Amino acid sequence: MSAIDDLPPLREVIKQHDLRARKSLGQNFLLDLNLTARIARAAGPLDGVTVIEIGPGPGGLTRALLANGARRIVAIERDDRAIAALADIVARYPGRLEVVAADALAFDPQTRLDGAPARIVANLPYNIATALLVGWLTTEPWPPWFDRLVLMFQREVAERITAAPGSKTYGRLSVLAGWRTEARILFDVAPSAFVPPPKVTSSLIELVPRHTPLPCASVALQKVTEAAFGQRRKMLRQSLKSLGRDPVPLLAAAQIDPTARAEDISVEGFVELARAFAAAP
Repeated sequence: MSAIDDLPPLREVIKQHDLRARKSLGQNFLLDLNLTARIARAAGPLDGVTVIEIGPGPGGLTRALLANGARRIVAIERDDRAIAALADIVARYPGRLEVVAADALAFDPQTRLDGAPARIVANLPYNIATALLVGWLTTEPWPPWFDRLVLMFQREVAERITAAPGSKTYGRLSVLAGWRTEARILFDVAPSAFVPPPKVTSSLIELVPRHTPLPCASVALQKVTEAAFGQRRKMLRQSLKSLGRDPVPLLAAAQIDPTARAEDISVEGFVELARAFAAAP
């Protein structure tokens, strides 16, 4: 018996389905039901909410989200072994769990929504976590189809996402996240909580969409931040040359000192720079 339902313990599920974590899939399973319950609580009230979960694995977090009242979960999983393991949860919670066999990078969860509020909650596969986040942060139209992101990242990545200007960890992810969301680290998770344990500490972060972010084309913002932080030790008048345009007029239009470096520019400054870039002939 588990602490949250009458389904078999997760270790039995893993053994039954030979669900050993695969590095190639970025898998690190959470088996501590106290921890998965804490993550589910951190996701906020779930009554009436459709949760999108990426990489559920044996279903520890899935079970916690259902037990915590999620109206419905759409779980996106590419590992056939995990899909088989999730069948017992589907049967235990009729009509509340849909398992989609797909690559999360290529699948659009909006095709499974039915008008209810949607929230993304996941212990993300680490090898695709950043790419997924960038996709969600740059989705159009905005405000997005989800009301909140509650995601597990390696601590180093979580610090980059939530970093402020002037910090050594401030970078492209910080700008994208700060532009369209309010992001914060909720709590850290020790390596010992995972199977197999990763070599680094992990962090659960929350990103709440801003309903009226500063107007800017996401493509332009991505281009200028990639150029600026791609050579972050150089002055912007030099690093932005990779954009293929003279950076000095762009910087002047954005009222940015051409001798400044990327880590010193606020999110608002990068937005102005992106708007200048998009408007340049």
